[in-house]
Amino acid sequence: MIIREFLAWTQNASAGRRAEATTALARAYLYGDLSADEAWEAKTALLSLLDDPSPVVRRALAETCAASARTPRPLVVALSCDVPEVARLVLARSPVLTDADLVDAAALGDEATRAVIAARHHLSHAVSGALAEIGELDTLVVLAGNPTAKITAGRMLRMIERRGDEASLREALLRRSDLPPEVRYTIGLAVAAALSHFVTDRGWLGTERCDRMRREAGERVALEVCDQSGAAAVARLVAHLRTTHQLTAGLILRAVLSGRTDFVQAALADLSGQDHVGIARAMRDPRSFADLHRRAGLPEALLPAMQAALSARQAAGPSTGLRGAGLSRRVIESAIDACTDLPAPEMHAVVALLTRYESEAARDEAREAARAIAAEALAREAARRDAAAADAAWRAALESQRRSAFVAPEGAVEIVATAPVEAPAPAAVEPVIGADAKGEPAEAELPNPVGAILDALPEQILAWYRTEPKEEDPEVQAAMQEVLDGLGADLLDQFRASRGGAENRPDEGIRIAA
Repeated sequence: MIIREFLAWTQNASAGRRAEATTALARAYLYGDLSADEAWEAKTALLSLLDDPSPVVRRALAETCAASARTPRPLVVALSCDVPEVARLVLARSPVLTDADLVDAAALGDEATRAVIAARHHLSHAVSGALAEIGELDTLVVLAGNPTAKITAGRMLRMIERRGDEASLREALLRRSDLPPEVRYTIGLAVAAALSHFVTDRGWLGTERCDRMRREAGERVALEVCDQSGAAAVARLVAHLRTTHQLTAGLILRAVLSGRTDFVQAALADLSGQDHVGIARAMRDPRSFADLHRRAGLPEALLPAMQAALSARQAAGPSTGLRGAGLSRRVIESAIDACTDLPAPEMHAVVALLTRYESEAARDEAREAARAIAAEALAREAARRDAAAADAAWRAALESQRRSAFVAPEGAVEIVATAPVEAPAPAAVEPVIGADAKGEPAEAELPNPVGAILDALPEQILAWYRTEPKEEDPEVQAAMQEVLDGLGADLLDQFRASRGGAENRPDEGIRIAA
């Protein structure tokens, strides 16, 4: 009944109305409480909508059914093969699709469709491997940036092999928390190769010199990857280097000169087949190390340098080298001294290699010293600026406090009594030493503050104090009384005393502050 009525209604309805009805019918099927017969009819009606000529209707169907696990599988598979704008909605999040469906959709879809699949949550190894093999740069960047995608180390290496020259892909891979050490090492090689090609294309250096610099940069990267890595990660990196024919004698010698004992033990164990305990014991005995050196297949010309470096390293302790994969000049000098007096012609190449290592170690030490000096200078400058800012803030606060303490409100008169002091002269003015026009000291007069205030009083008030008060107009008396009330009692007594023949006595510690 539902399917007949629905199909009859859709014959004449517009595409927008059909899309709305499709959404309502799909929600009723997925989340409604339908009986078995009603659910079957609703499912049949939804499947019939796959033949709707308007993509708006099919898009509405995909938007409603994409995230539900109850969506019929035939419906999801059909929508995943629809036009890209409809198929991407289902491919992005439908839990009904299997790995085979996703791999097939990635193979037949365009690059935008592959990128949508690469962004799915909890992508399996199979789908990630297919995308790593056929995806272009945009898809690979999305896949590498998907933290829930399961990608094997081999597929990551394949991604770097295909598009490792692109910085966006390298950065996306380096942001992953599960990046294997061999992948990190390969990314370092890709960066070194990109820089080498850039220098070669510009004609700044020759090809052979760039190749050697790239090889030495790869050796440094291999040792730096071992920083803060466990024994299993180091052994994994060594196995990768041996498989790719990059575990060379020069790299092992660099590891010895850099104090990377963990890498040396892992490399010798992988080459000789002995366990780490036996290798650690042999590295402390020159005769046993000579036998281990031969079993590992290393060149005989490197044996004196290896033995001298190990002896110097054990004598100097673990604090000889620089941080990371930095070389130690003291250990290198010991190796050079051990190889210089040997007559074998092969030793010239070893001495030349050690000389390059010594130059590199000197540059590393210079960089460390310059970095430390710059950091100390920055720290001193920061301390100076902080001290200057604190001093300025203290001075501003002191100035603000001084102003608030010594500046009274406008129009207010404050009379403060202090302890009596002896006046040096009976005059109402105090002499101040100055200079006259000829440069000779001269006395200048500063007005007495008490006398200045009393002299500023109106003559009418002074006349009132000189004589007995007389009957005057009440308004005039009220005005004078208001003025007198504003004066302090000590000031009036001082005035009476000065007018009563006591002008020659010093004022009794009266201080008036405005």
